Amino acid sequence: MKLSRLLEPLQGTEAVQDVEITDIVYDSRKAKPGCAFVCMRGSASDGHKYAAGAVKAGAVAVIAEEPVEAPGAQVVLVPDTRKALALMSAVFFGRPAEGEIRVIGVTGTKGKTTTAYMIRSILESAGYKTGIIGTIGVLIGEELMETENTTPMSYDIQMYLRRMVDAGCAYCVMEASSIGLRDLRVYGFPFAVGVFTNFSEDHIGGVEHKDMQEYLESKAKLFSLCKIGVLNRDDPNFTGILQNHTCHVKTYGLEQPADLQGSNCRHFSKPGFLGIAFEVSGEESFTAEVDIPGRFNAYNALAAIGACHELGIPAEAMKQGLSTVKVKGRVEPVPVPGNYTVLLDYAHNGVGMENILTTLREYQPKRLICLFGAGGNRPKVRRYEMGEVAGRLADLSVITADNSRYENVEDILADIKVGMAKTKGRYVEIPDRREAIRWCLENAQEGDVIVLAGKGHETYQEIQGEKRPFDERVVIREILEGKG
Repeated sequence: MKLSRLLEPLQGTEAVQDVEITDIVYDSRKAKPGCAFVCMRGSASDGHKYAAGAVKAGAVAVIAEEPVEAPGAQVVLVPDTRKALALMSAVFFGRPAEGEIRVIGVTGTKGKTTTAYMIRSILESAGYKTGIIGTIGVLIGEELMETENTTPMSYDIQMYLRRMVDAGCAYCVMEASSIGLRDLRVYGFPFAVGVFTNFSEDHIGGVEHKDMQEYLESKAKLFSLCKIGVLNRDDPNFTGILQNHTCHVKTYGLEQPADLQGSNCRHFSKPGFLGIAFEVSGEESFTAEVDIPGRFNAYNALAAIGACHELGIPAEAMKQGLSTVKVKGRVEPVPVPGNYTVLLDYAHNGVGMENILTTLREYQPKRLICLFGAGGNRPKVRRYEMGEVAGRLADLSVITADNSRYENVEDILADIKVGMAKTKGRYVEIPDRREAIRWCLENAQEGDVIVLAGKGHETYQEIQGEKRPFDERVVIREILEGKG
């Protein structure tokens, strides 16, 4: 593609010497013959310092915010290289979000992943193939590709959207993180619908957000990028998230009057299945049954219903999609032969553990058993908190390894027991996670709910710098089949 065409959306770049561009790169280590290199400033490095290296590797054009050394290549100066990368990438991949695929963005502190998978399940129940970009990775059909960030860089987003279109997807549901919104990763294309789940303290400090105000303002950006916004009316920050919005606003909630109203939220369960049901009124009217436990998932389901209502999806598809939705590693049930329930969840800190165990306690299991560990080379206070929460809320804890990284597992377990000691909680200590899972399965009783916390969607254990295959679904199956 010609450089002049790539630069068409950018102002002040008309007078360029036209050259053929084979690709766009923003990491100098990936530079190759014929590419355009975009200099990006990050928290740890500045791409302007690596322009010469990118040219040496074959870059024929450099997009920068200031003059750089790039002998033999054309340098194009722009006010903001993040915006430039987003706009150029959209052109390079044929602007897929402008007519070929409709994008739904989901932002909020909690519930983004679950809400995204609920929306996908509803859309696919209506007959629309739907991709996902988010925390668990990029999902196209049955292919799941891991990503480093919840919201990838703008180039990668456009690349995945093109792949989704080529695979026959009509929709993409994207988790729009606060960092992704702040850093313009989702700049340069329209969202058909934007969804707000909730807002609470998170991602403050370090290379993330300097304070809560910046965090809120970053999330609010989605509602100047979408045509229709579907927002949680019950959240105390509802008004703040709408600052500078340009979208048509629709609301959902369980308490405050809203366009979509949920009521009579209730639990229902059977072995291997924990869920919720509630009534939907307002712009839709039906009984929703959701195959994921917890009142907070009524909010997520209402958000999904609201988004799909704006897309014109019929109620029957909503009911079908919510009753069959599965989210990998988020209170995910795993089939077992007995009259007990095994769930996988990503809870890996005190707050997450408190949420999942409190939710499961509401279902009145015979015993609530929590298997968990803690990450190595992370703050010890997290281990103390997890131990204290599990000791207080679980009937029995099975403490074991997680991603120990470069630490000794026994040292991590000793820290967990410091928190446990503040409670009267019973626990079993089994350092090998596979053997700990085996112990839970062999000692399960009718009516038990066993939650394996910490790994969730992860399919590995990180030990001494090595990521070793460890998918708890596979481990459970192997143990039950006698292969473990």
